[in-house]
Amino acid sequence: MKKTALPAIAALAAVLSALMALSACQTMESAAQIATTIGQGAGVITGAQADSIRKSARAVARSAEEFTPEQEYYIGRTVGAVVLTRYKAYDQAAVNRYVNTLGQTLAQASDLPSIFGGYHFLVLNSDDINAFATPSGLVFVTRGLLRCCRSEEALAAVLAHEIGHIQLRHGMQAIEKARVTEALTTLAAEGAKTLGSDQVASLTQTFEGAIADITSSLINNGYARTSEYEADRAAVALLRRVGYDPNGLIEMLTVMGRNLKPGGYDFSKTHPAPKDRIAELRKEGLWMAAVQTTTTRQQRFQQALGRI
Repeated sequence: MKKTALPAIAALAAVLSALMALSACQTMESAAQIATTIGQGAGVITGAQADSIRKSARAVARSAEEFTPEQEYYIGRTVGAVVLTRYKAYDQAAVNRYVNTLGQTLAQASDLPSIFGGYHFLVLNSDDINAFATPSGLVFVTRGLLRCCRSEEALAAVLAHEIGHIQLRHGMQAIEKARVTEALTTLAAEGAKTLGSDQVASLTQTFEGAIADITSSLINNGYARTSEYEADRAAVALLRRVGYDPNGLIEMLTVMGRNLKPGGYDFSKTHPAPKDRIAELRKEGLWMAAVQTTTTRQQRFQQALGRI
């Protein structure tokens, strides 16, 4: 590389790195325009490379904007599609109908009763103890987790927890952060290089593949510990609002704690330990106590899930 090109490269890197501190779409695209003009003028990058950089800058700018309900819906469907490549749906209409009826009742009483596409609940045919909630209102719960429920209150607690994730937008928060961080980090790193065609192509590919990577990350790693505690608190509030005994959550976590296998790839990997969640719930005034339910509820629960 010629020495005369070094100042231009430094200027280009400085402008691209400055994008890290910007959020307005117009400002980011303007900065990218300036950077690529300098690079082209100095002969550091070609016109095609400049177009790729501007395309990436526009993509990053869009990632900082608030998602529309329609975008959340399709992102959530992508997450749901990945879940269903790993788990098969449980083909028992009566079980799914019961879980859906209970889930819809809870969702309509939540802080976010109406979302684009509505709420949908599905049982997964797996012995794993796990549950997933996508941004679009898709809630998945495994047979293994249903077996940890001894009452309708406990099942309601499971579904209310997942609804809590949705109404608090934990999935979208994780996606937004990952999209912006990954794309901007790549821009900053590549800005310090010569920005050859391979690097620019890699930059564009990194951003375009981010959502698929994040989808996998959400399923494998779960939400942050603080998000899980927030979802538990939201579940307690929702259960009380509907008229369910929130001790059902303590009951379910206690049973789960006995059934989880250390080092497993299910709930134990994607959630805080049940004992830690119970300790947090005690701060909300919940203690291990017999769940107060009705005969009708328990009969309904046993009829639907007694053979799960």
